[in-house]
Amino acid sequence: MIEVTNLVRRYGPHIAVDRASFTIEKGEIVGFLGPNGAGKSTTMNILTGYLSPTEGTIKVDGQDILEYPMEIKKKIGYLPENPPLYQEMTVTEYLSFAGEIKGVPSGEKKERLNRIMETVGVNDVSKRLIKNLSKGYKQRVGLAQAMIGDPQVLILDEPTAGLDPTQIREIRSLISELGKDHTVILSSHILPEVSAVCKRVLIINRGRIVADDSPENLARRILGGSHIHLRLDAAEEAVSAALKKVSQIKKLEFLEPQESGSVEAVAEAEEDIDIRRDLFRALAAADIPILMMRSLDLSLEDIFFNLTTKEESGTSTETSLHETSLKKSPKEEK
Repeated sequence: MIEVTNLVRRYGPHIAVDRASFTIEKGEIVGFLGPNGAGKSTTMNILTGYLSPTEGTIKVDGQDILEYPMEIKKKIGYLPENPPLYQEMTVTEYLSFAGEIKGVPSGEKKERLNRIMETVGVNDVSKRLIKNLSKGYKQRVGLAQAMIGDPQVLILDEPTAGLDPTQIREIRSLISELGKDHTVILSSHILPEVSAVCKRVLIINRGRIVADDSPENLARRILGGSHIHLRLDAAEEAVSAALKKVSQIKKLEFLEPQESGSVEAVAEAEEDIDIRRDLFRALAAADIPILMMRSLDLSLEDIFFNLTTKEESGTSTETSLHETSLKKSPKEEK
């Protein structure tokens, strides 16, 4: 649906986007993440046709954005962080006006307006002035504006900014529903929201795409193997002695205790080796109670931090991981 190849955008000597390439398939909901100044907003502005690229190509539904700008703009709906709403209009007046701008045929406009207002949940405020609406309803009206031209692609920039938890949940559910019929690019600094909605994330840093995968695959890539997080009712020495008998463990690291009187540890094996049964047998044979055993996961926040800071700090992936996720004590057994 969207093909971006070697995209470059320069502002004088400054390179905001540096040879970025990615593809987004029809029906995907993709999180687009990056720290401030990374080139995220510039890339989205180029995708919407607001900015032109210095180099590279962008194709939407097979059409080049420079050759067919008007056709492609009809295929894209954009919700900026601060929706461009006319405060003195009612919801219906504003969306009708937006429909005219986007060339919705007059014979279809009323039916399409009603359908979209029902989809985003603003029917009950359709006659109210926009200036009197809550932040949540204004976001919904902005989303309706993005949808009014029946676009194939929706680009949403911080759609839950400033909303309360209930409103965030409602918008999240709405985005999931929209993903059934649209290709959605979602940009947000609220990373748990991206995790809840997106099956795939693109991370841009210093103008370059540094990650393009599912959060689960990125976590596995950063961790580099199978990691089991343990909480045990025993002393560290007893745990070390018991787990030395599990040959598949290549590293055992002790963490800061999270529960009084317990030991916290991470056992690492080679990638794709499931050591849970062997751990259980070794600990049971040593009469060590297991208070918790689970695979060690990285949150999207950990992944984002790791991929956007290690390049700048010069640290390795493992060092960054220690700082952001494991919170280890200096004690380590190998």
